[in-house]
Amino acid sequence: MATLRALECLVAVLDYGSVTEAAARLHMSQPALSHQIAALEREIGTPVVQRLPRGVRPTAAGRAIVTDARAALTAAERVVSTGRAVAEGIEGQLRIGCAESMTAGLLAPVLRTWHRRHPNIQLALTELSSADALAELAASGQVDIAIGPQSSHWDRQLDVIGTEEIVAVLPTTEHASVALTFADIASQPIVHYHPGNGLGAWLDQIAADHGITLTAVTRTRQATTAAQLAAAGLGVALVPTTALAASFSGAVASMKPRLIRNVVAMTCTPNDPLVQRFTADLQRRGIPVPASIAARLTPR
Repeated sequence: MATLRALECLVAVLDYGSVTEAAARLHMSQPALSHQIAALEREIGTPVVQRLPRGVRPTAAGRAIVTDARAALTAAERVVSTGRAVAEGIEGQLRIGCAESMTAGLLAPVLRTWHRRHPNIQLALTELSSADALAELAASGQVDIAIGPQSSHWDRQLDVIGTEEIVAVLPTTEHASVALTFADIASQPIVHYHPGNGLGAWLDQIAADHGITLTAVTRTRQATTAAQLAAAGLGVALVPTTALAASFSGAVASMKPRLIRNVVAMTCTPNDPLVQRFTADLQRRGIPVPASIAARLTPR
């Protein structure tokens, strides 16, 4: 197969009409340049330039291939420039997986900043409700970085973004002034999670460790929906603070002991410059809790 160097030599010879001038422009010796042209001619099976007493001119084959040779060189330059731009964090695509409950509170502000500061970087978002499903996306290369609770199935690069608290959303304000135990909610109907949501299984295990079985009155895939249903009076919901907007008006209370879990970034390409920069931005921002929610979580 013809090398890019051989094509570069052909284009230079035809542009300058001289082997001597082309060699000087490419910072090569004349024999080295002639060797590249000869190799190209052997590959094609016919001469591409005609040697004249003064200079050279293209043969029919040379005229036929020079346009494609220029296009190949332009494409190669574009490959290098694009690669450098991605390495510098100027261009590229970042595929992000995120837990559904964290998209609005945690991810959206960082995405908004990236869209403004890095308009040439494409951001593709996939939302899932299971930490294990997010880990699978990252492990299979379908996303570059997966953000959510730590998965027990993940044994590769992991960066802790911060911690989030799981709180009780109540149908009334009666018990909102104190932290609640699992015994306090044992007899209450629970707005629980669909089996596909990893949070549900995690809560069931913790409740079982306390000798409690959570009784689901209804199930949903999303923590934001669970919070709204609990606030509407259907029962108690255990919801991550990342799923509660500042405008959420429902009654909330911490659990006792507090339920805390890590929020992490999982990736198989930790050296990717876009992954590194995005992870660093997430870590700088941390896990924000709206002041209006935090104030209601402080036992009075």
